[in-house]
Amino acid sequence: MNARSPWPRILLIAGFVGMLVGAVDALEGSLLILPGTGMVSLGAFLGTSRYRKLLCWAVALVAAGVGALWVLSAFGGVRLHAGDTGHSIWWGLFLLPYPAGWILGVIGAILLLAESFRNPVLHREEIR
Repeated sequence: MNARSPWPRILLIAGFVGMLVGAVDALEGSLLILPGTGMVSLGAFLGTSRYRKLLCWAVALVAAGVGALWVLSAFGGVRLHAGDTGHSIWWGLFLLPYPAGWILGVIGAILLLAESFRNPVLHREEIR
């Protein structure tokens, strides 16, 4: 990570907390998980981390899964027995990128956090 700026680490920590808090509820938590994953990815880009591609994939997967989640929820969701909605449980396969991207994002955030503590931000006196 970039040793000159504190922003990559701030974005990393804030995004990681958002990802963990959002995991409490999948639907409403998606409003925290998607921006949280984006913040972690942005922190990786600003810090020129080697985990940038991994976190880009995490953002793409989470975005696709969250989009599918909201669309399926708007059309009544899925049920085990296609009762009221007419959507079988197999429509739930479109939701798989969401947890896969979340897991990938959490792993990437942990790796990025470990990398940021190996290369700590310089103290203000050392920057000058």
